Amino acid sequence: MPAAALKPKPLPTQSTARRPVPLDSPYAPEPKRPLPAGRPREWYVRHNRRLKAMRLAIALLDSGVYLPDQARDETIRTTAATVGIHPPSPTTCHMVRAFMRYNR
Repeated sequence: MPAAALKPKPLPTQSTARRPVPLDSPYAPEPKRPLPAGRPREWYVRHNRRLKAMRLAIALLDSGVYLPDQARDETIRTTAATVGIHPPSPTTCHMVRAFMRYNR
């Protein structure tokens, strides 16, 4: 007899929450912390560019742009102006599309 036939059927999964969890709306970001000292300047530039790209990717997803093909540079820059972020460079726009592509 196969081993799978001996196992009892698992019970349906249930949420561990006893009551619905309210969503935070409007969302307030966490306070910024200082970056670690002693790294090369390129590390800080790359780190800040990634953070900016992530913020823009999240804002685009919230606005209904779900595919990287829909996120042209103009769309990303318009979203940045709406959210209150400085206009991104072409490199940052490319990184935003990469986040949208690989984080699906």
